[in-house]
Amino acid sequence: MAYAVDNELMAQMVTNQEQDLLSLSRNRTVMLVFLRHFGCVFCKEALSDLAERQSVIKNKGIELVFVHMSEKDVAEDYFKRYRLAKSVHISDPFCQYYAAFGIVKGNFSQLYGLRTWIRGFAAKRQGHELELARALGDSTQMPGIFIIKDGTVVDKFIHKHASDRPDYDEIIDRVAAEA
Repeated sequence: MAYAVDNELMAQMVTNQEQDLLSLSRNRTVMLVFLRHFGCVFCKEALSDLAERQSVIKNKGIELVFVHMSEKDVAEDYFKRYRLAKSVHISDPFCQYYAAFGIVKGNFSQLYGLRTWIRGFAAKRQGHELELARALGDSTQMPGIFIIKDGTVVDKFIHKHASDRPDYDEIIDRVAAEA
């Protein structure tokens, strides 16, 4: 299942801490999380889920890196809200990295289908409110997760619906076992 991503592209993906993704992946296994827009209830749910697991992720030697579509200051405000204040992240307002990793724009069913509505109400009951603003990102962009080691993708989770909720514990355990 492992496949290489263009190393030149990963070298261009510079984090808020001025490190490039390729170098990070050579030092530690990277869990690269492509988020939906920050106003999305499922993005907020993902941030909450990962905040709960951040110490486990770190203790297992995994570097958690987020990719988002907002400006750095907007992103850092959301990371702070979700107890991820020291997060490593990459801004991709034009979704070029999303596209390079094969993460597409969602179709109507993926974004607004019945399954998504039902899960959206569940996420809202957990306190995640929908917000719409262009500064938060492209509302049609789908999310995904990639596990990268030494510049090679060794595992991935591509959302079929905006509402998909990955089993983060299973992903973390699988990555730790491979590390």
